[in-house]
Amino acid sequence: MLHHDQLTSRIIAAAISVHKALGPGFLESVYEQALAVEMTASGLRFERQKSVPIEYRGQTVGEHRLDLLVEEAVVVELKAVTELELIFFATVRSYLKAARLETGLLLNFAAIPLTIKRVGREHVEPAKSEAGAIR
Repeated sequence: MLHHDQLTSRIIAAAISVHKALGPGFLESVYEQALAVEMTASGLRFERQKSVPIEYRGQTVGEHRLDLLVEEAVVVELKAVTELELIFFATVRSYLKAARLETGLLLNFAAIPLTIKRVGREHVEPAKSEAGAIR
């Protein structure tokens, strides 16, 4: 398996190829299909519209649909919007948490040049008392 940096570099290269060929102005679904074609040509394994359950107290309470899950390691969220909003980053982080993964990419194909943002999973450290004990 590729290291996350190598893997994200290959995904980004594929996205840049798609963006150069198509430019902005299409729906996200068009970019998803084109990126699938490009990643297949470059030998990357991926799943489209992967369903990931959301659990609460051990029970499934909903599901996320990932645009792309690449090599079972990187969540790729595609956008075709004027500008990226903070909610998009929060959404990718929730995808990462639900999928129990650490690395995500947020790609905006409506921008010139292609907007590429790496998104990591937020980790919450346990609270410690003054004595250093975990509460």
